[in-house]
Amino acid sequence: MQIPANQKIYFLSDFHLGVPDRATSLHREKLVVQFLNEVKNDAAAIFIVGDLFDFWYEYRKVVPKGFVRILGKMAEIVDEGIPIYFFVGNHDMWMSGYFETELNIPVYHEPKEFEFNGKKFLIGHGDGLGPDDHGYKFLKKIFRNKFCQWLFGLLPPAMGMGIAHYFSKSSRAATGGDDAKFLGEEKEWLIIYSKEVLQNKYFDYFIFGHRHLPIDFPLNNGSRYINLGDWIRYNSYAVFDGNYLELKYYKA
Repeated sequence: MQIPANQKIYFLSDFHLGVPDRATSLHREKLVVQFLNEVKNDAAAIFIVGDLFDFWYEYRKVVPKGFVRILGKMAEIVDEGIPIYFFVGNHDMWMSGYFETELNIPVYHEPKEFEFNGKKFLIGHGDGLGPDDHGYKFLKKIFRNKFCQWLFGLLPPAMGMGIAHYFSKSSRAATGGDDAKFLGEEKEWLIIYSKEVLQNKYFDYFIFGHRHLPIDFPLNNGSRYINLGDWIRYNSYAVFDGNYLELKYYKA
């Protein structure tokens, strides 16, 4: 894709809409909608790189309550001819067609390669990549299993959503403050993963979410690892103007 003159590509992730309570989530949702409404004026494309919701499950005939502002804004932007690309995160991986059919937004479950203006990007949420974290990688296989998803769908929505939000909250409590600090080049799993990929194939930019910490880290031969941070603490995002990618912070 060649980006038209004076247009940009925007990358953002980890809104976690739904937590910690309705009022806080609604404020965050309105802020993201305001941001999208502003950037659509010069956006060639928008990438939402996972964990838009703190939990999402697509029941056959039930749409989870809430989030009408963000979903409506995304539909409006696509209807105006601006593509939105969505990558599932570890909190909203149970997607099975709603975004594609209702919003005309492609959904990716694994990292995907893109090329813009001759620059090569590898984009994904980032969960389960790199070494270690074997416990989560095992759970991810279970969560991705179609039979397990079908079994979960047999639960009444109120019960299923309640269970999911409980485990989501427990996961954040277990993580604690680890995501608030840079762990160093040798301990950041996504940096290690990016370096491993570079041994076989070159990318100018590795763009991930999941980490909840804005990071712009130089790799080998001019390649860069960008973590998009989140919209809980940082309101951070990345923007590519066709020549250069910059990590930025939104201030309403």
